[in-house]
Amino acid sequence: MSDLDLDNLLGAEDDEGPRRRSRNSRTSRSRSRRRQRRQRRKGFAAFLLAMIIIVGVVGAGGYFGFTWIRGLTIPKDYTGQGTGEVIVTIKPGQSATEVAQTLVDQGVVASERAFVNAIGAAGKSASLQPGEYKLRKGMAAVNAIPLLDPERRLKTTLTLREGLRLSQVLEQLSTATGRPVREFQRAAKNGKELGLPAYAKGKLEGFAFPATYEVSPRTPPDELLSGMVERFDHAAEEADLVAGARRVGLTPLQVVTVASIVQAESGRYEDMPKVARVIYNRLNRTPPMLLQMDSTVMYGLGEYGIAATHEQLKSKSPYNTYARAGLPPGPIGNPGDHALEAALNPADGPWLFFVTVDPKKKITKFTDSESEFLQLVEDFNRSQDGG
Repeated sequence: MSDLDLDNLLGAEDDEGPRRRSRNSRTSRSRSRRRQRRQRRKGFAAFLLAMIIIVGVVGAGGYFGFTWIRGLTIPKDYTGQGTGEVIVTIKPGQSATEVAQTLVDQGVVASERAFVNAIGAAGKSASLQPGEYKLRKGMAAVNAIPLLDPERRLKTTLTLREGLRLSQVLEQLSTATGRPVREFQRAAKNGKELGLPAYAKGKLEGFAFPATYEVSPRTPPDELLSGMVERFDHAAEEADLVAGARRVGLTPLQVVTVASIVQAESGRYEDMPKVARVIYNRLNRTPPMLLQMDSTVMYGLGEYGIAATHEQLKSKSPYNTYARAGLPPGPIGNPGDHALEAALNPADGPWLFFVTVDPKKKITKFTDSESEFLQLVEDFNRSQDGG
């Protein structure tokens, strides 16, 4: 082979070398770009995954945060009408919050706030009345409200104090039961149905015995009133009223009438036998003295007070014992045990007068002297005038 041929051969190889290097370079750059694209795709995927995780965490936190806040603002409550039966007692003077606590304690509602909110929204917070109510366990607070309507009370306790007039008794029964007072007035006129003793002459005044009773809106008025007459019968039997009336020379009705005056005029139990003695001493005088009891005058006028005015003393009522001799035609209120006992067993003494000189302290003084009586009246008038 000649030198020329060798040079040509080597030259051919040199010419081919750059072309090969150029192709290799392009291949390398292509591979690098592919690697970069793969890395970018992996980075984007990682970023996307990270964002998904972050959004998920934030979302979950927001949900639980919302749930937590919602739990603070919306009180725990049951749903539906509840099941079973629960008797709930509302005591006198309890507020809506106190009633709510009672309902929670007995499993009726889920939370105090649920009930307070519900009854406030219904505008019935002030309508809660003492008594017993039938509810259910696990009730939605809003469903418990209608069952606490006063008309749905099972029973409530009513204490009738001694000396109340029948009109006051009927008004208190009406208030306690939610029934119209006219229903009790109508029932009070039916003495036979109430079981009044024959000597009552069909009139309930004096025989609606003062005591504590359980009353219910569902109990008929005549049943409630007849229960009071039964209590009177028991008290009369204990006091041996009929035989005792013969002993003091009066009828049983007159004894009850005396007892009602004693009840109205006495400030303290210990004064009752003395007041009864004043009544009997006046009735038994020869000639008899007028009783002159302010309480009977006020009853006949349908008014209240401890001292009748000069104008009131001019009343034409048969209960005006300043103008009419003897006892009034019937009781002026409903006496209790102590007054009945005093009417049957008056104290021994010559007294013809008494004056409650200090009504606030319930201090009554007794005398058989008219001059001393007039002085006591002056003392009373000065105390009333603030002198």
